[in-house]
Amino acid sequence: MNKVELEIVALSHSITQTHSYAVVLGEVNGLRRLPIVIGGYEAQAIAVALEKMQPSRPLTHDLFANFMDIYAIELTEVLIYKLEEGVFFAKLVCNSDGEEIEIDSRTSDALALAVRANCKIYTYENILETAGLFLEGDGTDAASPAQSKNVPVSGGSGSDDQSMKKMTLDELNALLQSVLEQEDYVRAINIRDEINSRKKK
Repeated sequence: MNKVELEIVALSHSITQTHSYAVVLGEVNGLRRLPIVIGGYEAQAIAVALEKMQPSRPLTHDLFANFMDIYAIELTEVLIYKLEEGVFFAKLVCNSDGEEIEIDSRTSDALALAVRANCKIYTYENILETAGLFLEGDGTDAASPAQSKNVPVSGGSGSDDQSMKKMTLDELNALLQSVLEQEDYVRAINIRDEINSRKKK
C-alpha cells in the first residue's frame, strides 16, 4: 500500500460543539486534509509542543519522550495504518540499537509524541481517500457554496444530525465546503461521514 506523508497543519475546536477538538493533518505537497477528533487533554499536549511552550512540570507525553531519549529509543515515524468504524489506529515506529520496533498507540498520543520527536507522520492512500477532506477553491469567494444554495450552516450537533438526514448529497457537499471554510473540522467530520454512508447505500 502506498504511504502518504502528512503534517499537522491546524488544531481546531468545534464552533458548534463545546469541548470538541480536531487535529488537522495535511498531505505534504498536496491539498487533502485528514481531520481526527481528539480529546481536550490531547489537544493541549499537541498545542504545547507545537508552540514550544515549557510547562513547569513535564506533561505525560514529555515524560514519555524523555524516557525514550534517555534509553536511546528513537521515534522514527508515526503510521496511521487503519480506520475502523470511524476510529483511527496508529503505531509508533521506533529504532533501538538498530532494531525496528512497532508500538500500538492511540492516534492522538502518537501525534503528540511525533511533534516532540520531530518525526514524520504517514498514512495509507486508501485511508486518506476514505476519510480525507478537500477544500475546493481558496475560500475567498464572496458567497460560499452553501450560502448560495440556502443550505443552513448553523446549529449544534443534535440539530445537524436531523437536518443532514433531510439534505440531498449536493446540499451536503455544499454544506461541507462552507463548514471547511469556517475551519470547523469537527463538524466537517460529521458531514463527511454522512456523505460516505449515503454513498455506500
